[in-house]
Amino acid sequence: MPYATNQSVRIHYRVEGEGPTLVLQHGFTWNMEGWSRHGYVEALRPHYRLILVDARGHGASDKPHDSAAYDLPLRVGDVVTVLDALDVHTAHFWGYSMGGWIAFGLAKYAPERVRGLIIGGAHPYERRLPPSARLDGSDPKAFVEALLARLGVAFATLSPEQQAEFFDNDFLALAAAQGDRPPMEDILPTMRMPCLLYSGEVDGVLSDMQKCVQQLPHATFVSFPSLNHPEAFYRADVVLPPVMKFLRALG
Repeated sequence: MPYATNQSVRIHYRVEGEGPTLVLQHGFTWNMEGWSRHGYVEALRPHYRLILVDARGHGASDKPHDSAAYDLPLRVGDVVTVLDALDVHTAHFWGYSMGGWIAFGLAKYAPERVRGLIIGGAHPYERRLPPSARLDGSDPKAFVEALLARLGVAFATLSPEQQAEFFDNDFLALAAAQGDRPPMEDILPTMRMPCLLYSGEVDGVLSDMQKCVQQLPHATFVSFPSLNHPEAFYRADVVLPPVMKFLRALG
C-alpha cells in the first residue's frame, strides 16, 4: 500500500483512473473505501485520475491518540504531502463532511495547490462540541450514537453495511480527532478558485452552507431534497450529476 509521511505520520493513499487529477477526501469515521462502495470511483475513474486519501486517524493511515495531531494545518499538510509524493502540483479537491472542512483548510493554507473545490456537508464557521459529544472513545456504540444524534440521524435507520462503516475504527483516535473547530470564514472572500458546495436539505449544516456561499467569489450551491447528512454521501446517483457537470466545465 502506498504511503506518504507528514511529520512522522504515515498517510495512506491510492490512485485510480486517468485524466485531470481529483483528490477524494472522506468524512469523519469513514475511510477511502466509501468512495468505491457507494459508486463514486466507478463513475469518475474513466474521466479523472483519482487520488483517494485515508485521513489521519482513519482507514490505513496512522492513528495518533493526541488531539494536537489533528490540527487543521497538519491535515492540510497530509494532502499536500500526498500530492508531492505523486509530483502533482495542482488538483481538483472533493471533500465531504470532515473532508469538506479540510477543503476549506486547503483554501486557507495551500490555495496554490487547488484548481477547483467541491465541498459537501461542511462550512467554515466555528463548531464547538456539546458536552454530550466529548466522549473518550472507550464505548464505541455510545460514541457513534452521540455522533449520529448531532447529525439528526437515528442509528437504527442505517443498513447493517452502513452501521459497520462507523464501527470499523480506532475510537481513541476518533475521540482525539473530533475536537472543536475554529472559525475560518475570513478566508471566504479570498477563495478565487471555482467552488461547488452541496448539502442535503435535511442536514443541519444547510443554512450555514447557504450563508457562506454568498461570500464566495466563484461558487455554486446545490441542495438535495429529503437527504440528511450521511445520505448526501450514500446517494452518489443524486450527487454525481451536478458534480460531473461542474468538473466538466473546469476542463
